[in-house]
Order: sequence, then structure tokens, then C-alpha cells
Amino acid sequence: MKDLLRTADLSRADVDLLLNTAAEFAKNPLRSQDCLKNKSVAIYMTKPSTRTRLSSETAVAHLGGTPIFIRGDELQLGRGETIADTAKIISGYCDALIIRTFAQSDVDELGANASIPVINALTDDDHPTQLLADWLTIRETFGSDIKDRKFVYLGDGNNMSHAWLTMGAIMGAHVVAATPDGKWAPSADVVAQAKKIAEKTGATIEVTNDPESAAKGASVLYTDVWMSMGDPEAERAEKIKVLAPFAVTDNLMALTEKDSIFMHCLPAHRGEEVAASVIDGPKSVIWREAYHRRTTIQALLYHLTRGELAGN
Repeated sequence: MKDLLRTADLSRADVDLLLNTAAEFAKNPLRSQDCLKNKSVAIYMTKPSTRTRLSSETAVAHLGGTPIFIRGDELQLGRGETIADTAKIISGYCDALIIRTFAQSDVDELGANASIPVINALTDDDHPTQLLADWLTIRETFGSDIKDRKFVYLGDGNNMSHAWLTMGAIMGAHVVAATPDGKWAPSADVVAQAKKIAEKTGATIEVTNDPESAAKGASVLYTDVWMSMGDPEAERAEKIKVLAPFAVTDNLMALTEKDSIFMHCLPAHRGEEVAASVIDGPKSVIWREAYHRRTTIQALLYHLTRGELAGN
């Protein structure tokens, strides 16, 4: 496995290896500080970022490498150079590429033409690096035994819902996406792919329009912002109205297990997708979750550059 382009690229063995290594980096960030010695990693972002940028640059530095941050308007790619040519040029200068952008097809094309590892740090379709951080946080909280636990995503059927269903399927978990019907539901293709993975792993994949039923007995309630980057502003009022029943409130949290946690990939809009009393309350693990963006990207760079992930 050369690249991490989609969550579905990962096998269960890959995820376990990455989470184990990330846990070690959480304890000792500098344990492999010569891994990228005298090497550089390009970090190309066409979307603004706080956690992804900081975690990526810090992860490279902790591995002994030099992070090179590139904005979307700083490459010839924005002036007509092909993605394939850009991939080959970056491969000649750098030892890995982390990209955060809009179109999944751009990431796929970069991976196909680069000779170095390409890591998808978010597209409109998927967010694999976030899910690694999420599952490390889940493992720290509940351990590796997730039998009889339910992991629930509520809100917009966006890239996060796609990644949530896919990673849950890989992990053999009972995962639920509670979203509206119609254009803000998860992609039918992603749901079908998750169910296909679940046939092999024993996972339970559930999509529902009932937030209360989803929350009942859950170990995790997870949500994301309702208006993502690139969403048409003209749809705001309609979208917020449709999504309002899926907001994570104290009433929904009261339906969950006693040891349940609240998760959010951030940034958050208190009073929209989540109540301030929930995200800032005792069940929230959002800061530990955000911290693990660094530890898991560090683990990804460590194993991908060493050719140690098998993939599916």
C-alpha cells in the first residue's frame, strides 16, 4: 500500500498497527525522530485548516523531517499544469504528500501519478485521517473490546458520515448514521460499500432518520458542522431547518449509555449541531480527539514511508 486515498483502503490489520503506533507516539512524540531525517513532506491545502495543518506539520517535525506547506494558489496547478505533472514534480523533491482539497478525483489522480506516499487529509467525499484519530480516542476510552457497543453519527450525510460508516465496518463495529432523507443523506454507494465490508468483518451498518432511536444505548454520539466548506450559502436556511432534529442535545445524550462520550471533528458551532452544555460538558472528549490528529498522522507517515501497510 503506497497511499492512503480513502478510508476503505485500510485493512483491519493496518488500522490496528496504526493505532498501536499512534498510541506510542502519544506517549513519546520523539521516539522515531530520525524516520524522516533529511527528508521533506509537502502539505498541500486548498481548504483552510487548523487541526490538519498543525498536526501534519508537527508530525513531520517530530519524525525529523521538514514540512513544506503549500497553499492552493501557490502551485502552477492553479495556472494550468496538470495534476499528473504536479505529482511527478513533487515526487522528485519530497518524500510524501499530504493533501486537503475538494475533489476526491484530484487526490486519486495524484496518488496514481506520484511515486511517493499520498495521504488524503480531507476531501468532499472522505476523511480517513480524522477517523484514525477518532478510533484511537474510542480505543483509549473503551478498550479494544467493542462488543455490544453502538457508535452513532448524527447530522449531515457528508464526508464525515462516509468515513464513519466505512471505518466502523472495517473495525467490525455497530455503527449508525442518523441523517435526514434526500440530498443530505449519505451516499448510497458508500453505504453499500460499508455493508459489503461488514459482511467480512461482522460489523452492523445502520442508516436511519430517527435521531432518538439512534442515540438510545449508544456509546458514542458524534457530529459535524451542518454547513461545510463549499456548501451553497443559499441552502443554509433549508439545511439548518432539516438538520435541527439531529442536533446533539442533553436530551439525546441522556438516552446513551452511562459511560458514553461525545465526539466532534471540529470546528464546532455551539447552538447548531451541538449544545454548548454537551460539547463543553464532562462526556466530551473533543480535545483528546483533536490531539490524536497529530499522533495518527505521525503513525501514517512512519508506516507508509517504510512500506509497512498492506491495504485491502
